[in-house]
Amino acid sequence: MYALVEIKGKQYKVAEGDVLAVDKLEQKEGESLDFETVLLTGGDGEVKVGTPYLKGTKVSAVVEAHGRDKKVLVRKFKRRKGYHRTQGHRQGFSRIKVTGISGA
Repeated sequence: MYALVEIKGKQYKVAEGDVLAVDKLEQKEGESLDFETVLLTGGDGEVKVGTPYLKGTKVSAVVEAHGRDKKVLVRKFKRRKGYHRTQGHRQGFSRIKVTGISGA
């Protein structure tokens, strides 16, 4: 069984036992959470599609860890003007493990 779930404005295809890196969540490590914004469920030859979400369906997960991605460098440059700037950014993420899909 799999589900298409919306987490912080992004869509993820998940199945039970999957580990995802999503945008940083407020929950602490080890806390469980439920996502009720399920767009689609499928498996065993049957697919259910929501309009826009499925009622009574939720995805349960546990926060495993928090971290930050690799640094992304942003460079600005204008030729022949002596202008160049470098800026770095590290996006925060939360690693979650899907524990179950219920109501499907």
